[in-house]
Amino acid sequence: MLYDVDINRIQYISIIGSILILIMIIELIRKKKLMEEYTIIWLLFGMIFLVFSIWRDGLEVVSRLVGIGYPPATIFLILIMGIFAILIHYSLIISKITERNKILVQEIGLLKQEIEQLKEKKE
Repeated sequence: MLYDVDINRIQYISIIGSILILIMIIELIRKKKLMEEYTIIWLLFGMIFLVFSIWRDGLEVVSRLVGIGYPPATIFLILIMGIFAILIHYSLIISKITERNKILVQEIGLLKQEIEQLKEKKE
């Protein structure tokens, strides 16, 4: 059962939310709390969300293409897809960092062993 919903209000809330998120991301970059290389995906999905919040006809086209009868619900689909993309992106980053840490630990172990061998030769 659909209630009498003010679509304009949903659109305004979506636009304001998108703009606030984009401002927050830009502010985090400016304060050097978020590295630029990791913010591209955030900015991309923030812009996509903003575009579909403003461009209602585009949202309706996408809704029809995916079979969603209530276009504002498509915004949630876009959000969910964005969240999954961000999670995958950060999973890749974590995997890369884990591999780097493993290599660093191995190198440190080799260096410690080399230092111990040098100490033994000295004695």
